[in-house]
This record gives sequence, structure tokens and C-alpha cells, in this order.
Amino acid sequence: MVIRLLYVLLVGAAVWYGWRLFRRNQARVANALRDLEGVLGQRKSVELERDPETGVYRPKNRRE
Repeated sequence: MVIRLLYVLLVGAAVWYGWRLFRRNQARVANALRDLEGVLGQRKSVELERDPETGVYRPKNRRE
């Protein structure tokens, strides 16, 4: 009986610790994504034009 109780407590502690690690990592990733959204929002968009010969889209006003 005591061994079962210790086993349940050990499993419960492992689940609790794993959940804490998961939440901490989730918050870290969310912060990193939030930072990247700010950086990506500041970038200029590039206009594309289709090459009539090949049908491939390339950046407009591209220097070759």
C-alpha cells in the first residue's frame, strides 16, 4: 500500500515538473515569435514581375 502511494506521488511529481517545463518553453517560444513579428513587420515588401520567356517570377527592379 505504501509503495503504491509513493509510486503515485512520484508519477504525480514527474507530471507536474514536466508540465512546468512545457509551460516555460511555451512562454519562451511565444516571446521569440512576438519579437520576430515585430522585426518582420518592419521589412519592406518586394514587388515581383513575371519573366515572359521563362514564366518565373523575379523581384522587380532587380540589379543583375
